Amino acid sequence: MAQAQQFKIKELETFNYKGVNRRGKKIDGEIKGTSIAEVKALLRQQGITPSGVKKKPKPLFGDGSKITALDIAVVTRQIATMLGAGVPLVQSIDLIANGSDNKSLRTLMQKISVKVQAGLPLSETLREHPKYFDELYCDLVKSGEASGALDSIFDRLAIYKEKAEALKSKIKKAMFYPVAVIIVASVVTSILLMFVVPQFAEIFKGFGAELPAFTQFVLGISEAMQAYWWIILGAIVATFFIVKKTYASNLAFRTWADGLIIRLPVIGNILNKAAVARYARTLSTTFAAGVPLIEALESAAGASGNEVYKNAILFIREEVSSGNQMHLAMKQTDQFPEMVISMVSIGEETGALDSMLSKVANIYEQEVDDAVDGLTALLEPIIMAVLGVIIGGLIIAMYLPIFGMGDLV
Repeated sequence: MAQAQQFKIKELETFNYKGVNRRGKKIDGEIKGTSIAEVKALLRQQGITPSGVKKKPKPLFGDGSKITALDIAVVTRQIATMLGAGVPLVQSIDLIANGSDNKSLRTLMQKISVKVQAGLPLSETLREHPKYFDELYCDLVKSGEASGALDSIFDRLAIYKEKAEALKSKIKKAMFYPVAVIIVASVVTSILLMFVVPQFAEIFKGFGAELPAFTQFVLGISEAMQAYWWIILGAIVATFFIVKKTYASNLAFRTWADGLIIRLPVIGNILNKAAVARYARTLSTTFAAGVPLIEALESAAGASGNEVYKNAILFIREEVSSGNQMHLAMKQTDQFPEMVISMVSIGEETGALDSMLSKVANIYEQEVDDAVDGLTALLEPIIMAVLGVIIGGLIIAMYLPIFGMGDLV
């Protein structure tokens, strides 16, 4: 404990300063330090006479200190770069901590630095923070420590994390547009039904004639929306949270839902390609780092992001454990395209499985990218068409009685 305390790093904070430089020019800016006194000393060393130093105020809505997967990807790349340049591990971690504006990330890196300086292996230190470093990450770091090639392992990890985050971003983008179409269409329809259609309903009361069936149908929906909008809204919100909770806690429901999603038109195709890309990228990274194939398949199953593919990969793992070839096991699952199976078969025969899987990952990541761009281009006119049909339909419903009155005259 005393040894750990010896290496404890003071937490840096950001300060705003004003002062005069050597030329007598007034300047201001930001600087990091542990106290106002230290900041003033640092400024004087830079030839700046401080006239005012104060802590930078925190943002009103939080300090942006949440650690995201993208933050971990950036940290991994920074460590890989510094190790590759010959900077010692502890110094690399300290530099990242001191240079981070994210308070939580800075604290996390300082904790890791203290443990590593105290003699604990980096992989064991990272395992104490499973929220940010999963089993795959820690196993690869352990492999790098054992082989003495930590710099190359972090380079592979950086590539893996960067590719994973890029793929995740593309999937989010693909899912955003259909959701956007539904939300925009629902909002526009609700506004028209609750505020515009009732104005026409008042006019129709004085007609003294039976309204067309389509108009009556729209007026009925409008009346229901006005009377029960809070129930409808509550039911939608409740359904969303129930489905979300059930998906997280119920394996059978999650498997059914994931199977349904990957069978959807367009979106399903993108998610299937993304799952194949994630599978190939994880296997390529772990296998190339010296992780046995059985363990690599287990890591790939955990990183699949889809229960259908997770079950398929676990089946492959069992088959490979029994002595069967991986490409034959993949074929039995009916989840992988023939091209992927063929490339894996070639990789097994030539002893270059990691290289072949990397090529598969590159191909399918590019296909996901192209498919998302295509979906974006496709959905822009669809959004306009959907809104046009909704608004046009409501206009027709409201003007049908007026057209009917014209015919009577």
